[in-house]
Amino acid sequence: MVRTYGFEGGEPSVHEDAHVCREATVVGDVEIEADASVWPGAVLRGDVAPVRVGRESHVGDNAVLHASTVGDRVMVGHGAVLNDAEVGDGSLVGFNATINSDVRIGERSIVAAGTVTLESADIPPESFVRGVPARVTPLSETTIDAEEIFESYSSGEYTGLAKRHGTLFE
Repeated sequence: MVRTYGFEGGEPSVHEDAHVCREATVVGDVEIEADASVWPGAVLRGDVAPVRVGRESHVGDNAVLHASTVGDRVMVGHGAVLNDAEVGDGSLVGFNATINSDVRIGERSIVAAGTVTLESADIPPESFVRGVPARVTPLSETTIDAEEIFESYSSGEYTGLAKRHGTLFE
């Protein structure tokens, strides 16, 4: 059974086709859409503002989403922290990245593992973000094969993996 908790009238809403691990914690005004997955140790806390996880998006082990929105087909890596942030459709947030308050990450962007954004950053679509503090480079100016990366994590593999785990998500 998933650990869900209401908070001041806000109740979690998990689509019947979503996969939320019973070891995740979901509090308050949280919406998890179809074919999304939330993995062990993740915390989604919609107490001071809503948390939204879009269709076919995946929140990795031990990630924390507080008052944040994740668009469709987004991968949030293990240990990432999003606080009052918005991640556009088709983006990737790497392992242990920290996305600080009032940050907006544009569609189809890649945030490298370990990156720390400054507060109130507005990252354009199709950007590569890396470093501490984060530096932004248009994907078109890198040697990164963005299409290969996007295809590998947004292909539905995580949805299939969640289904294969069975009782972890019951």
